[in-house]
Formats: sequence, C-alpha cells, structure tokens
Amino acid sequence: MFCAIYRSTKQDQTYLYIEKKDDFSRVPLDLMARFGKPVLSMLFPLNGSKKLAAADINKVKQDLQDQGFYLQLPPPIENLLSLHQLSAKKG
Repeated sequence: MFCAIYRSTKQDQTYLYIEKKDDFSRVPLDLMARFGKPVLSMLFPLNGSKKLAAADINKVKQDLQDQGFYLQLPPPIENLLSLHQLSAKKG
C-alpha cells in the first residue's frame, strides 16, 4: 500500500497524506480551503520498509482507512523564555 503526501502552500511544515494520488474526495472541503493548493511531495510505501520522519506509520494507516486522510501538523513552537524561567526557578 502506498500513500501520496502533499505539502501545504498556506501552512509551513503541514502535510496531507491521502490514499490515492490527486484524489481528495474524502478530505473535508474546509480543510482543503485552509490547506491551500496541495503540492505533491512524494509517494510513500506504507508496508514498513521505510520510516516516516515525523509521523507514526500505524496512525497514518489507521487514519487513511478510517477517514481517508492523515494531517501532519508542525511541531509546537518552544517558548524558550518560559523554559529559561522554569530552569532559573529550579536552580
């Protein structure tokens, strides 16, 4: 099984995984509007022969089966000031 991975033109580090290349029929319209024009990044095998850099392959496969897509969002931005203040209180 393969999936197609698209990057967002509106949100940096945001990727949409779908079951078939260029078939967005199971992706909600409001999500597509926020995602922007999808740009194909790659076709990826979901047979476990390769690892995904920032997503759990089992979660991807489950979401593709259940809802027809998987949305990978960017990691949360670290608040370095808060981390510094917490470490200063401990020390």
